[in-house]
Parts: sequence; C-alpha cells; structure tokens
Amino acid sequence: TASDLHELALGLEVAGVRFLWAFRKPSGMSAPGTDVGELLPTGFEDRTQGHGLVWTGWVPQVRVLAHGAVGAFLTHCGWGSTIEGLVYGHPMVMLPFVVDQGLIARAMAERRIGVEVARDESDGSFGRDDVAAAVRRVMVEEEGKVFSTNAKKLKQVLGDQRRQDQYMDELEGYLTRYKDNNSS
Repeated sequence: TASDLHELALGLEVAGVRFLWAFRKPSGMSAPGTDVGELLPTGFEDRTQGHGLVWTGWVPQVRVLAHGAVGAFLTHCGWGSTIEGLVYGHPMVMLPFVVDQGLIARAMAERRIGVEVARDESDGSFGRDDVAAAVRRVMVEEEGKVFSTNAKKLKQVLGDQRRQDQYMDELEGYLTRYKDNNSS
C-alpha cells in the first residue's frame, strides 16, 4: 500500500544507513505516467541523496549481493531471494508480505541470521520506527555482528558442494527405497 511504501522509505531514512532500494512499483500503483517520486514521501530522495539510492529499473540482485560493500539485505523473504542473500553470507532485515515469506523469515530469525521488522499483531502493519530499529539492529548495533557471523556460517554450509551432493544422494536413496517399498 502507499502507507507501507511511505513507512518503509521513512524507516530507511531514519535508520541513517547507506542503501540501494530496488523499487518496483506495486501493482495497482503503476498507472502510466506515475512517477516513482509520487509514490515516495515528499522530499525523500532529496533527503537521502548521497547515502541512499532508489532505483526503478531492473537491478541485477545477485550481482549486487556479491558486492563487498553490501552489509545486509532487506528482503521480503521469498525463497529465491533468501537463498541468494545466504549464498553471499549477508545478514537480513526481513519484511515478509505473503504466504510462505513469514515462515521463511521466522526460520531465519530463529537461526539468528537477521531480524524481522516488528508488526502490529492486530492488523500486520509496521511503521518507520519498526523498520529503522530492525535495520539498525542488523547493521549498526553490536548484535549485528552475531547476525553477520551466523549468515557467514550458513554461507559456508550452502557453498559446501560435497555436502550438497551428499544431501542429493540421500534424497535419491530415500526416494528409491520409498518407490521400491510401495511398488509391491
């Protein structure tokens, strides 16, 4: 919603960290001729100039995540984006919106890979202070080192090709045994 966009933008501004926002116009707000600046809070891009960039075109997410300047990944926690962030060992600020994203975010939070933006339990809303607090926890505060360390550990697990091959071999063995046991 427009309100969510404004709160997210203002939260990034209040957090005071450098950011690249890959901004895709939400469905229903992408009427022809609608400028992104009209969807953001008045003056946001001017106030964040020099430390924040809102990019409306396509962004090569994997290439961005591979860059050494990335300190954290604010993500909706879709499975693909989550894996991409983990492959590069980035702690996460998680802002899920639909279906499985909340489950993935909670699984990552339990593993202390990052934090989920706090929401009002009655209606699921979040505010700028919630966004800023989550961003600061991951990127600025001492606790962020724990998230970063844990994300890097998970990166090592995901990058261990021998282990991944072993998992696939075990799955194949399980499926073969299951098929053989149920064929009779």
